[in-house]
Amino acid sequence: MKDAGLIRDETGTQTLIGYVVDVSAKDGKGRCWLDIGPQHTNRHKALHGGIITCLLDNASGTTGSLTVDDTGTAPFLTISMNTHYLAPVFKGRVTATGRVTGGGKSLLFIDAELVDAEGRVIATSSGVFKRVPQERLA
Repeated sequence: MKDAGLIRDETGTQTLIGYVVDVSAKDGKGRCWLDIGPQHTNRHKALHGGIITCLLDNASGTTGSLTVDDTGTAPFLTISMNTHYLAPVFKGRVTATGRVTGGGKSLLFIDAELVDAEGRVIATSSGVFKRVPQERLA
């Protein structure tokens, strides 16, 4: 569902985890945010690393999509991505933001960072993303 620049429940993964994609800023940077609940934590009660990577990946893919149009829905696939975990986070809202750092006609290089509500950097990523025409996904 899309509402005023917010994309909710568009995919099964998004619905399961509960993150929201935000394309409302109109600055070319894809964002997604998550309000951490107990279902998102690991055995140490910190946000699970797999969910952190998922948020960074989605912010990056959305950033790639925004290079095509302002809906943030053009299909991009992750070719490779490295994640660096810098600090734990236990509660509150986290926001991932992507930024294009280079690329060409078929591939984009995109960095992203995940911050907590106070702006503390929790994790960063760098990846390579490829635009895929919709008809190639069928």
